[in-house]
Amino acid sequence: MAEIESIHAHIYFDPPDLAAAQALARAAAERFDLRVGRFHEKPVGPHPRGSCQLTVAPQDLGGFVGWAAQARGGLTIFTHLETGNDLADHTQHVIWLGPSEPLDIAQFGG
Repeated sequence: MAEIESIHAHIYFDPPDLAAAQALARAAAERFDLRVGRFHEKPVGPHPRGSCQLTVAPQDLGGFVGWAAQARGGLTIFTHLETGNDLADHTQHVIWLGPSEPLDIAQFGG
């Protein structure tokens, strides 16, 4: 098994939900002392719509997932491990909070 470097949790949103996504990211940062990335209002990389990346420490994953499952409202959160294997990390090492969505994994050789 590969070492888990970190966990990325991507909050997905559509333009009308930007404020809700920002509030969720702020609340997560306060509760878990995690890093909040940029808010991309268009699809970026493999992500199918607007998103913001939260970087979660491996030791906080259980607490984060339990909290986020309840706090997410109607937003979808795509959570994946960072092990250095991008294809596996985005297809096999994943947790969806809310409905899953198709990713564009072509850039990872998938």
